[in-house]
Amino acid sequence: MSHSRLVPGAEVVAVPGRGLAVRTPEGEFLTVRTGDADERLLLSRLTGDASVPRADTELDRVVRGFEQAGFLADGIPPAEWPADRRHIRLIGAPVLTGPLAEHLTAMGADPHTAPAVTASPVDVDDLLATAPAAVVWCLDGPVPDGLWDVADRLPEHGVAWLRCHREGWQAYVEPVAADPGDVTSAHIRARRLAATPAHRELTAYWSGPRTLGAPVRLAGPAAALLAALLADDLCRWATGAPATAGIPARRRLRRVDLRTLTVTEHPVLPVPDVASMPKQGG
Repeated sequence: MSHSRLVPGAEVVAVPGRGLAVRTPEGEFLTVRTGDADERLLLSRLTGDASVPRADTELDRVVRGFEQAGFLADGIPPAEWPADRRHIRLIGAPVLTGPLAEHLTAMGADPHTAPAVTASPVDVDDLLATAPAAVVWCLDGPVPDGLWDVADRLPEHGVAWLRCHREGWQAYVEPVAADPGDVTSAHIRARRLAATPAHRELTAYWSGPRTLGAPVRLAGPAAALLAALLADDLCRWATGAPATAGIPARRRLRRVDLRTLTVTEHPVLPVPDVASMPKQGG
């Protein structure tokens, strides 16, 4: 623990008349029972000050409490984007792929933007042509029937698969599918249909045609938010970042209200294969 320091998001504050409290990365406050430990030396130790005396049993006890609670890091720098996962292929609406490419480049990835594809069928060999580590497909509109069917097979080829699309003022950021058995776009569609009494209407909406009034414009802040969510998911997949509190990223569908930029999360699981019906005896 000679170079231990508080993890990002954890902070210690001196409360008048009550001693020290830690604000956790989740935003909760916990009282710190320091006992006979010197609070000034404790705060120095928690900032990573290596000059703080080590032969202090009571101080070590309190620091171990922070370590056991998960509030200490060991000075390990943030994981860099692995070289074998740098090549990311971006497909779709430039209003989304543009800011996404900027985020990914800043994080250490190597994004390549491909022309938008708006109609099926799509050849899996075309998606794999540049040997990407991941494919991201962004649509500024609903997903046409069958458009993503082939892309759903990318995890079977060792390629991560991430996508988002817009339906009116609502946008959906689907979870990363990195391994066979992860949540695909087909699973998302099936789960959404099962969760709404308006499944016939939703099916008709996806299939089209749709009569539109004044078009919805994906404004810069909304596009930047969607791109940031996608970039964060990709970075966590690429670097193997530890899971955060809440729904696991690979089991999480995010719905973004483009009018208020409100993000809500919904758990989603893969849809198991349906067994074939037994043949009736003659």
